[in-house]
Amino acid sequence: MLISFLVLISCSKKDNYDYYNLATPVLMSIAEVRTAIDVLPPKEITESGKIYSYNNYIFVNDKNKGVHIIDNSNPESPHRISFLNIPGNVDISIKNERLFANSFVDLVVFDISNINSIKKVNLLENVFNFYYQIPEGADAINWEEMQTQDGFPVDWVITRENWKFDYENVDFILADAAENLQSTTGTGGSLARFKIVDEYLYSVDSHNINIFNIEDLENPNQLETVFAGFDIETIFNRGNHLFLGSMSGMYIYDISTPSVPKFISEFQHGTACDPVVVDNNYAYITLRSGNSCGAFESSLQIVNITDIENPVLEKSYAMDQPYGLGIKDEKLFICDGDSGLKVFDKTDIMNLKLLNHFKNINTFDVIPLETNLLMIGDGVLYQYTYENSTINLLSTFNLN
Repeated sequence: MLISFLVLISCSKKDNYDYYNLATPVLMSIAEVRTAIDVLPPKEITESGKIYSYNNYIFVNDKNKGVHIIDNSNPESPHRISFLNIPGNVDISIKNERLFANSFVDLVVFDISNINSIKKVNLLENVFNFYYQIPEGADAINWEEMQTQDGFPVDWVITRENWKFDYENVDFILADAAENLQSTTGTGGSLARFKIVDEYLYSVDSHNINIFNIEDLENPNQLETVFAGFDIETIFNRGNHLFLGSMSGMYIYDISTPSVPKFISEFQHGTACDPVVVDNNYAYITLRSGNSCGAFESSLQIVNITDIENPVLEKSYAMDQPYGLGIKDEKLFICDGDSGLKVFDKTDIMNLKLLNHFKNINTFDVIPLETNLLMIGDGVLYQYTYENSTINLLSTFNLN
C-alpha cells in the first residue's frame, strides 16, 4: 500500500495555540470489508459522488460506501432499485452487463444482467494501491490512529481540537487529495477514474495506470501497471489516446497497443484539481483552487491538441469553483460548484457564448447523453433536455 503526505504547517491561531478539524478514522479490516460487499435494498445517500449511465439505469456513487442504482426508464420519474454496499468504492465501469467497481485495494465484478437479482461473480484481491484522502471539512488526519490500528477508513469522525503546534514533532499529517440497450459499455462523467476501452479496463490512482484485460468479463486479468506521474485524478478516452487529468497538468498516452500505454506528451498548469474532456481538436480542462487543490486561480483552460505531441494553451476563462464538465456537439457543460451549471456554445473557442446558466444549485459532474443531460449535485440528480440552443430542466430526483 502506497501513501503520500503533506505536512500541515498553517492553522488559525489564538493565544499561541492552533485549532484543527481533526479526522479520526473508523476502521474496518480488509476481511470485514470483503464480507460487507453485498446487494441491499434502496437507501438514502450519505454523500453523492460520481454518476454513471448504462442502458436505462443510472448508478450514483455514495462516496466510499457503495453505489445506488436508479431505474431511469422514465426520466421524468426515476426510482431507486437497490444499493450495492461496497466499502471504499469511488468508481465503477460497465461492459456487457458486468459491473466493475473498486473496493479499497480490490476489484469487484458484478453480474447485472438481471437488475433485480444482481450477483457478485468475482473479487480480485490487492490489485490497487490505496491513497488516504483527507475528508471534506477536515484539516488533518489522526495519523497515530491509522498507524496503531489495522484496517481501512470506512468513515471519519471530525472533531475540533486545540493543540499547541510543535514544529519539531509533527503528529498530524495531511493526505494528498488525491447509453441505451444497444450500447455494450456505459458512460461515465469527467471525474471518472475507471475507463473501459474495447477489451481493456483502465483505472488510475494517484500515480499509476492500472490495466486489466477483460475479454473474459467475469475473470479480469491484471496486466503490468504503468507509472504515469503524480496526483492523477481523472481519465478520459478519445480514440487511441488516454487523457489523464492531474493536479499539475494533463498527460496524454497512446493505447494503440492497449496493454502497454505509451506516454506521448503533457500540458502543464499551476497546481489545481483538474478533470479533462476532449473533442476532435481541443482538450477542455477545469482547474479548481482552494483546500488541497492548491492556490491556483479557478478557470477553464482550452488546449489545442491538433498536434497531439505538442498541446498548446489556446484560451483561458475565469471560473468560480468548477468540478466536472462535459461536451456534446457544439455545447460545453461546466459544473461550477455553488455557482451552478453553465452551458456554453463552443463553436468559437476564443469567444465562448453562454447559452444557459442554472443558478442556485450545487453542481458536481455531468454526463451528456444522446437525448438528455444527467447532472449530480449535493444529493440531487438533475436531468435536462436539449432543445435547439437551449437546455431545459426535465426532472429532479432527491437522493437523500
